Amino acid sequence: MSRKNVDLFTDGACSGNPGPGGWGALLRYGAHEKELGGGEENTTNNRMEMTAVIEGLSALQNPCRVTLHTDSKYVMDGVTKYMANWKRNGWRTADKKDVKNRDLWERIDTLLQTHDVRWVWVKGHAGHAENERVDAIARAHVPQKDADRRDAEATDNGTNS
Repeated sequence: MSRKNVDLFTDGACSGNPGPGGWGALLRYGAHEKELGGGEENTTNNRMEMTAVIEGLSALQNPCRVTLHTDSKYVMDGVTKYMANWKRNGWRTADKKDVKNRDLWERIDTLLQTHDVRWVWVKGHAGHAENERVDAIARAHVPQKDADRRDAEATDNGTNS
């Protein structure tokens, strides 16, 4: 049985680094689309970028051929340039330091055993429609402090000028 061809667009966002953060993903198979998003209270932008990839790939119920579009050189280069050596070196960098975010790298590595992924880098905040869309999803999922949330809700309701 042949694998489905799926496009996955991912992005992460953080308010402060570290700080509250969100991630967004868009899966597209033909005319079908699915948006995913989530957030964490205390995280980093890199962790949110990685989480978007993990959640997007995890949402696929069967092995697929995935074209993964990301504006994160950190994630793309980590997978395509460094991960094989990190694994060979016991998840240590070339200068013998522990790989940061190992827990997420290992989850990505496991998902890459299921799916055939081709990585495509896109320039962030440059008018790429799907990248702008997942950026908006990620930003919408950044947890807000209670006062900020009340102000935002007041503004959304038209009560705050």
